[in-house]
Amino acid sequence: MKLLDRFLAGDRTALSRVITLLENDRDRRSAMLDVLYPRSGKARRIGITGPPGSGKSTLTDRLTARLRKSGRTVGIIAVDPTSPFTGGALLGDRLRMQGSWDDPQVFMRSQADRSHTGGLSEATPYAMTALDAFGKDVIIVETVGVGQSTLDVTDVSDTTVVLLTPESGDSVQAMKAGMMEIADVLVVNKSDREGADQFASELKMIVDMGRWEEGWKPPVLTASARDDTGIDDVYERLDAHGDYLADAGRLQTRRLRQGRSAIEKALGELWQGRLTVLQDAGDAMDRLSERVAQRELSPLAAAREMMDKMAD
Repeated sequence: MKLLDRFLAGDRTALSRVITLLENDRDRRSAMLDVLYPRSGKARRIGITGPPGSGKSTLTDRLTARLRKSGRTVGIIAVDPTSPFTGGALLGDRLRMQGSWDDPQVFMRSQADRSHTGGLSEATPYAMTALDAFGKDVIIVETVGVGQSTLDVTDVSDTTVVLLTPESGDSVQAMKAGMMEIADVLVVNKSDREGADQFASELKMIVDMGRWEEGWKPPVLTASARDDTGIDDVYERLDAHGDYLADAGRLQTRRLRQGRSAIEKALGELWQGRLTVLQDAGDAMDRLSERVAQRELSPLAAAREMMDKMAD
């Protein structure tokens, strides 16, 4: 029985193998996505992001328990820092997600970020497509701890939860990191810590002054994922945002924007792939780099020359 046939029949081992191939086998990736992509698009996609140590894994575990209680199946992609020894994920998230590890209706995948900026792995969207096509009702993506970086989680999520703690810094720092702009739901975790209520009040003031989508202003919630308090409120707001998106074509509008971003990234991957296999690419880059270093050629002009070479 072929791998994709086993996948479509609901074989979890085949699902794991498909994700591995999507992550590592560029030659087979496109053909596999041609099969999987038309079968995807039905799952609810939730992104959880925030600074390192903010409790993302514990919150994911708590929300997963509630989703399962409601009868929904769940796929989890947890992006970890890359191990300096193996090149794979450090798997720290698995240690903090003990509540659902033995549930056959929960599939969790750890991915190494492989130094990819933005809090995700380059292969995260492909793994999400596989989970979606496999029939998972909800897909949760937990980013690697991010600070002032491009937050790619909005390009793959219907709803983005930004998790902060009293130790994350003041509200101005949260604005600088770009987290306020991407949040659909803001959660101040570790609400038992000193300064949590004050921090939440500051965030609410910033939200009140902001300009948001008509009909939805990001709620600012307090919770303690460790103690499992305030999580019901987070869960309810996530469902409320899902209902909001389902109305008036808002979800489709959001996914159209995400589709454009996905095409732009795919174009970059294709060009990078061409550069990798192009004969004499290294020599050409060396020659162009020398001319750029000597100020004979601008980097943009050198890039154009390299693209012309790849197009030949």
